[in-house]
Amino acid sequence: MSERFRRGLVVGKFAPLHLGHELLIGRAMEACDEVIVVSYQDPEFPGYPAQVRERWLAARFPSATRLVLDADRWRAMAPGDAPRLPPNDCEPREDHHFCGYLCQQLLGVTVDAVFTSEDYGDPFAAGLTRWFRARQPGAPAVRHVLVDRERRRIPVSGTRLRADPHANRRLLSPEVYASYVRRVCLLGGESSGKTTLSMMLSRELCTPWVPEYGRELWAEKRGELDFEDLERIGHRQIADEEAAALRADRWVICDTSPLTTFFYSHELFGRAAPALERMAGRAYDLTVLCAPDFGFVQDGTRHGGGFRELQHAWYLRELAARGIPFIHATGTLAERVATVRAALPATLLPRTGE
Repeated sequence: MSERFRRGLVVGKFAPLHLGHELLIGRAMEACDEVIVVSYQDPEFPGYPAQVRERWLAARFPSATRLVLDADRWRAMAPGDAPRLPPNDCEPREDHHFCGYLCQQLLGVTVDAVFTSEDYGDPFAAGLTRWFRARQPGAPAVRHVLVDRERRRIPVSGTRLRADPHANRRLLSPEVYASYVRRVCLLGGESSGKTTLSMMLSRELCTPWVPEYGRELWAEKRGELDFEDLERIGHRQIADEEAAALRADRWVICDTSPLTTFFYSHELFGRAAPALERMAGRAYDLTVLCAPDFGFVQDGTRHGGGFRELQHAWYLRELAARGIPFIHATGTLAERVATVRAALPATLLPRTGE
């Protein structure tokens, strides 16, 4: 049976949090009653701020005690006698002292083991032992648990992942890779080709598209929506988008957004719930407005051709008022697909918000 510890410590930059890190933290979770995970950088790797790293750790290891820092966060929370946040190129001794301070002075605990995949783990454990014993005589020696030093189980490199997370997505959990997935939102009045374009983009890009949940609920309730249904639609639409991002490759295609639900709430009830108003401001990486430049198709659920033009005019005003950049999708389906594909956001950095 593997040795057990009361409390373990894992420290890393986690830029990004990859499966090698997860193997390490998972091993600590198995061997310890409690695990503290600490992440800090100074300076930060561009595109990997504390809130992104914190979101990943919370999603993957919700039961761990997590402390994710950057220079601003540390300045805001550190007592007057606290050490500085160690720079990335500092001497190892400074890291040891800083982590000892975090555990003993800030969190009020000591640790029994540190888990690393590196040779520096032995001096790290010795440095923590000296720190703890200098302030708490009799504190137990900190053990070093070395995990997958040769990278046989998870052949991973943070540098390689930052260079191209899409090519190396197999080394990231779905929750982490989803941060690299760009959300493409299609807007447009009734019968503006939005759904057809969504399906075609999904097929050509080999990535999921998110149907319009409001339409599904409208059909389920035979067109009798209540005011409370609109907020429900907004929440469900966002949840479906985030679920699709876990399965996506580079992009997820969203056939509408809570902004549309906001429109219908005012159209049907003359008002919108505060939560739906907030959801209407949800940010997307690319917004596409489908033009009503072909014949209106009545499928039995739509208001009529004139309403389509009214919606289109509303989108133009609302996007301008909110300062949301967008592109127009016009012409044939092939032309629309080409327009969107040419504008697809391509980036190697994670999104900072959801």
